[in-house]
Amino acid sequence: MPHAVVVGAGLGGLRAAETLRGQGIDVTVIGDEVHLPYNRPPLSKEALKGGVDVDGLHFRRKHDDIDWRLGAGATGCSLAERVVMVDDSAYLFDGLVIASGIRPRHLPVPGIQPPVLRTADDALHLREKLTPGTSLLVVGAGFIGCEVAATATQLGCTVTVTAFDAEPMIRPLGAELGAAMKKHHEAHGTDFYLGVGVQEFHTDGVTLADGTRLTADLVIEAVGSVPNVEWLHGNDLDLVDGVLTDNLMQAVGTNVPVVAVGDIARFPNPRFDDVPRRIEHWNLPTETGKRAGQTLAALLKGEQPTGDFRPQPAFWSDQYDISLQSYGEPALGQPRLVDGEWSGDCIVEYWRADELVGVAGVNRTKDLMHYRQEIGRS
Repeated sequence: MPHAVVVGAGLGGLRAAETLRGQGIDVTVIGDEVHLPYNRPPLSKEALKGGVDVDGLHFRRKHDDIDWRLGAGATGCSLAERVVMVDDSAYLFDGLVIASGIRPRHLPVPGIQPPVLRTADDALHLREKLTPGTSLLVVGAGFIGCEVAATATQLGCTVTVTAFDAEPMIRPLGAELGAAMKKHHEAHGTDFYLGVGVQEFHTDGVTLADGTRLTADLVIEAVGSVPNVEWLHGNDLDLVDGVLTDNLMQAVGTNVPVVAVGDIARFPNPRFDDVPRRIEHWNLPTETGKRAGQTLAALLKGEQPTGDFRPQPAFWSDQYDISLQSYGEPALGQPRLVDGEWSGDCIVEYWRADELVGVAGVNRTKDLMHYRQEIGRS
């Protein structure tokens, strides 16, 4: 029986492993955390607010005969020898799934780096400190930063957000909707210092590039992510931004059966164009995991993978009483307000020339459903 090793015990690794096991492939999953695969999006929202129960976040697993090796991540790999190294241990494979995901990025500035929020353990440590009256400084105004700010405010903290960007969540949403979301936060008491970078970290805050000194009892950094590719160096893979794959998730640059899934995979999606991109939306680990599992199973059986993979990216974000949902790739287009007002419930379409490439809705979940079929190229 062929043996596949999956490096990464997140959702993408789980779905790939399940697909392979369903095809009769023997599977070992290596994960750097001690936890079985669990749901991450709630960590900055309801789980952080209500208390983090890791067992309650676990995904249901379809197979009991997958070999889980948890608590230590991959430290090296040789595709030529078909072996993955985990410290002093070696795992041989016939096929490999790269599912090692991403880690939080740190700003390259002086001072002690603040904590981040990526894992359940991070959330547990942060939750202990978010007590009423605590002042929190969030460095970064993306989705995680804004979700943590909203959660902390609801827990009775005094919150300030600072970021180099001109508006919160400006890259995926655009300036107009980002500015509207900022007003929602300010209405709940959050302060913003935007458009200026951090010059130095301190134990009690930061100094900004314009000399402004922001202080707080607690600082958290949320300034984006970095793909975990270091363990793959030396194998002639394209690791410029994650792992480059073809449309069926097979790694480019090797004849060894290797696929990549989830946040680390940079693949072309013909729904939009032929440009390979990494997509960190919540549904992509499941979809790429299943597709990659099918591809790797075919390769291990000596078959040629077939199909046309056109996933529809989707994400959501809950902040205060706001439910923000999106389909497609809004960052590829220009925003057009098509219903409602920027300051309230609304629908925003994103157009690249005459092509609809994304949509976002504020408290309009039901009204967005039909967009799943309409966005992108047929």
